[in-house]
Amino acid sequence: MFGSLSSSIMDHNATNSTEGSCGLTEMPARPFFLCLYTVIFLASLVLNSITIYVYFCKSINQSSITICLKNLAIADLFVCLCLILRIAKYASTSMEIQRIYCNFGAPTFYLNMYSSILFMGYIAANRYMKIARPLETHMLQTVRSTRYICIVTWAVLLCFSCAYIAAFVSADKQTFANSGFDCDSFHNNLVKQIYLTLTITSFSMFLFVLVSLIVFYWLNIQKLRQAQHTMPDQPGNTKLSKSKHNMQVLVVIFCVCFVPYHLVRLPYVVIKPLLHECTAEQVFYILKELTILLAILNACLDPLIYFVFCKTFRAQLNLQRFCRLK
Repeated sequence: MFGSLSSSIMDHNATNSTEGSCGLTEMPARPFFLCLYTVIFLASLVLNSITIYVYFCKSINQSSITICLKNLAIADLFVCLCLILRIAKYASTSMEIQRIYCNFGAPTFYLNMYSSILFMGYIAANRYMKIARPLETHMLQTVRSTRYICIVTWAVLLCFSCAYIAAFVSADKQTFANSGFDCDSFHNNLVKQIYLTLTITSFSMFLFVLVSLIVFYWLNIQKLRQAQHTMPDQPGNTKLSKSKHNMQVLVVIFCVCFVPYHLVRLPYVVIKPLLHECTAEQVFYILKELTILLAILNACLDPLIYFVFCKTFRAQLNLQRFCRLK
């Protein structure tokens, strides 16, 4: 797949090198991304609509973990809805559509993607505290505290997005007519600085959550091994083992969806301004878009997290008989 895409780009650019254009309309991979984004949009819309219906229209006991799962479901639904503008970006050759996407669609998409990342981190922390202190409830595990944490998370990320949108709207539109296939073609120096700052900040948040997930999973395994060694016949070991599998599902989904994108994104932001050939830019852009597809796939995989972590969610879907998790 990578080879065919790169080959088609090189062949196409060989015939257009004299034009010096490097825009989205000249990228032969547009139909490929348009189809994939449409399929993921439809699948995630169905899955997340069911999830939202269960969490907000059915009777589910309120707990700290349920609050986190509800906010994760909201973030996933908004990621899905943001795909409408992303699909329009690939379906249209209008520079005005590209600008609308870059102005509102992209920052809203990243707002919800990083809220998903943070809420997955909260879920992992909540489950680990439940394992480490099974007989007591930490202050951060209360429903009230969890709601405040979620509100602050949304507020901080919204401020980041608004800062970018405000700078983008006020930017000089002199690059409008000669826009490339990426949003940074619309950036002036101020927007570039803000974008780079937000990129580094968001990458740091991702890295912190990734390390936390790995640490929580490792501590869970250590606690299970210790319990099996000291009290091999205790029924609590079964619960620890199930908790380990639950955490494993969370870590695997997180790594599959978000690690490839962040391995590409920061180098892309730093190296892209140094590239001067359209072919190199498009290959790098396609690589980034493929990792974004994996990140968006998280909206389709998160229902598995709801199924694994929330017994009430399984009960509402009448799926208890398919799973022995307690």
